[in-house]
Amino acid sequence: MKKMKGLRWWVVSLVAIAAVINYIDRQTLAVLWPTIAADIYPDKTVDETNQIYGLISTIFILAYAFGQALFGKIFDWVGTRIGFALSIGFWSLATILHAFARGVMSFSILRIILGAAEAGNWPGAAKGNAEWFPAKQRALAQGIFNAGASLGGLVSIPIIGYLALVMSWQAIFVVVGLLGFLWLVPWLVLVKAPPEKHPWITDEEREFILSGQRPSDKPDDASDQVKEEPYNPSTCKLLRRKESWGVIIASAAIDPIWWLFVVWIPIYLSSSFGMDVGEIARLGWIPFVGAIAGALFGGLLSQSLMKREWSVNAVRKLVITGGSLIMLVCLLALSNPASPMAAVITMAGVLFGFQIAISSVQTLPADLFGGKTVGTLAGFAGMAAKFAAAGVTFLIPIITAGGKFSAAFVLGAGLAVTAMAAIWILCPKIEPLKPN
Repeated sequence: MKKMKGLRWWVVSLVAIAAVINYIDRQTLAVLWPTIAADIYPDKTVDETNQIYGLISTIFILAYAFGQALFGKIFDWVGTRIGFALSIGFWSLATILHAFARGVMSFSILRIILGAAEAGNWPGAAKGNAEWFPAKQRALAQGIFNAGASLGGLVSIPIIGYLALVMSWQAIFVVVGLLGFLWLVPWLVLVKAPPEKHPWITDEEREFILSGQRPSDKPDDASDQVKEEPYNPSTCKLLRRKESWGVIIASAAIDPIWWLFVVWIPIYLSSSFGMDVGEIARLGWIPFVGAIAGALFGGLLSQSLMKREWSVNAVRKLVITGGSLIMLVCLLALSNPASPMAAVITMAGVLFGFQIAISSVQTLPADLFGGKTVGTLAGFAGMAAKFAAAGVTFLIPIITAGGKFSAAFVLGAGLAVTAMAAIWILCPKIEPLKPN
């Protein structure tokens, strides 16, 4: 039987492409909202339609929060292959059905389905990377996945913006929804089994992956790592560990910063600077260039430091702290931008720092626990993150009435500090945990 070299890189590439599709699907409503609002609510003011959009987006994020916990368990039960197929299949169908929405109720129902299904992408990526990569490459793999999410954010705004010039908003939802069903074909063909049982993986790659599954402060003790039994506590015991709460709180603090921009970039540019859909398409993608750069830089930095025999604890804390400080500075600068171009460039700095930090935050479940509980902790962390993001999203129309977003950016700066503090206080040493 023919073997494939570097099979793990094919797998993470497909997961990254799924993240691209994920963000195109969710961003479609954000980019098209001014057009949809003018069609469905012609008699309402911009502030009124922004409040409706904020409510629908809050409902989406709450569904996303429950979906993170649900799919964290589903991925642990059915595995990465079937878990991703279920997630992307349902969210693609929900996207297509947006074409038939006619008001708050129908949009809300479809955003609930979309949010719950799209949520599987993140615990699925964390579990997939834990299965297919040794600890020293895990942050790089997560960075590649996060770069896919950022690329989706980057390409979605200009693609959807320009499609809106030639197609109805209903047709655009159908087109982008079909992308997910196309993705399922190579995924189901390529990812036949986990690495220990996959028929196409080389013996050398299988050994490389499995011998480095558990992180260690001593890079040369691979034989000891294989012999040591991974710690897979029950859910109750998992939630009694302060390290688990460090991951959960850091995720809950840092994630709303990302959603602040994903949900509100087009609305912010329209409300604050009077930009139309075409102008937003020309500038709205720039922040996601910073996100892609940050995702790749954060992953490569982690891998480089690990090769220099830095401990997992030192690497994760350095990267998370550095990314958080970059976010803090740029968010404060955004409170009074000189121009639309200055605003989007500063946003790129925020998302650069965010992706540097989040790639390491998302690897923490695999750094701390065995593979059978990685999806569970990642799901709880994701659920907490989305509850926090929903709360921030609901507040945005209230604190930004009249197009003044400075209060939102100051709030984001405080969240960056909170994320950094949670890791330093609640995760005194990031290493494989053992039973108390």
